[in-house]
Formats: sequence, C-alpha cells, structure tokens
Amino acid sequence: QVVESGGGLVQAGGSLRLSCTASGFRFDDYPMAWFRQAPGKERERVSCINRADMVTYYADSVKGRFIMSRDNAKNTVYLQMNNLKPEDTAMYYCATARGSYCPGASADRYDFRGQGTQVTVSS
Repeated sequence: QVVESGGGLVQAGGSLRLSCTASGFRFDDYPMAWFRQAPGKERERVSCINRADMVTYYADSVKGRFIMSRDNAKNTVYLQMNNLKPEDTAMYYCATARGSYCPGASADRYDFRGQGTQVTVSS
C-alpha cells in the first residue's frame, strides 16, 4: 500500500509538498507516478519517475512548477508544487507502474494503492 500526505488548502501562487510512502512491496522495483483527478474530470498523470535512472516526466500543465523526486532508502516519492493555480485543485494519488521505465500517461498502465490527498487552491 501507499499513503499520500501533504495536501491542503493554499492560495494561488503558494506551494505544497506532497509525500507518498510505500510499504509491503519493494519500492525500488517500480517506477512511481503522481496522478490527479478533479471532480467530473478524468484522472490525469502529473508526473512519473523511473525506478533507477530517475528520469522524470511531467504533464505540460505543470512543467516548470512541479518537481517530482524519490528517495528509495525511505520508500517515498515527493511532489514539490510551486506557483499553484486554482486549476491544480484535485485529489492527488501516487501510483506504481510495472517495468523499469514510466509506461506513458494512461492511468490503466498504473496501479493505485492509496486513498489520495486533497489539494485545493483558492484564487
């Protein structure tokens, strides 16, 4: 399972740092991703990081504002979110993928093991 944390209410232009801590599986065997889902919208991949080479991918909507990292020793991935916008409001989930590399942006290529953390950005 994974436990996401760090969400909250923040004003536009503010920052939040999300964490996702894994247990019960070999964390460093998996690429890890952050997804988000706003009410009435499809789940969207925000970022993904490969399991070993740490190459990271971002959605165009968050490039230059969000930074994803992982600490394999702590079984944790992070999402540093800066210059937040009201359109970033969503439930944020972390997910695992199979293989060594991020498999693309489609949610059906990932496994979701946690409950998510809510991010709300006020204007």
